[in-house]
Amino acid sequence: MEKFISLSSTAVPLPQENIDTDQIIPARFLKATSREGFGENLFRDWRYHKDGRLNEDFVLNDNRYAGEVLIAGHNFGCGSSREHAAWALSDYGFKVIVSSFFADIFKGNALNNGVLPVQVSPAFLDTLLNTVQKQPETKIEVNLEDQYIKVESSGDKAHFEIDSYKKTCLMNGYDDIDFLLSKRAEIKLFEKQQELARVSD
Repeated sequence: MEKFISLSSTAVPLPQENIDTDQIIPARFLKATSREGFGENLFRDWRYHKDGRLNEDFVLNDNRYAGEVLIAGHNFGCGSSREHAAWALSDYGFKVIVSSFFADIFKGNALNNGVLPVQVSPAFLDTLLNTVQKQPETKIEVNLEDQYIKVESSGDKAHFEIDSYKKTCLMNGYDDIDFLLSKRAEIKLFEKQQELARVSD
């Protein structure tokens, strides 16, 4: 995974609540086993009409909005546990998803795939959505090291929580195996100490 420490980006506002994983990536696109290519079908049934025409009213088709930050409504990622939802968001180019609540399984899948879920209060979420919808050029700063998200133009800022282990992994670009390998010297030292303790007994 890529290292994530901080970013400054414009954002895409998607204020719908209860966005489930089937809306993020419809089940008919789950046949592939690699992570590449899922981005083109992200929110497929919202981006296109049933006859295949582009839905110009959907925010991802609105060229006023772009960026690596998706600001979504409450309860993002609910529904089935498919990891493909995180793959699709990452492949499309989103590095941060902001909501006032995330489904637990989606949150874990996102973190395991290098996508940072930032949970904020409903009030701060409204501030972000209103600001970006009115001023699409607004940049959002997300600082993982210091665990804050900020509207750069106004200075409005909020703290967010993250599991310390997942934070370490994201900041170093580790998956679970990479993390264990990074501790190899410490593990060998511990094993040697245990062996010496057994011998001395």
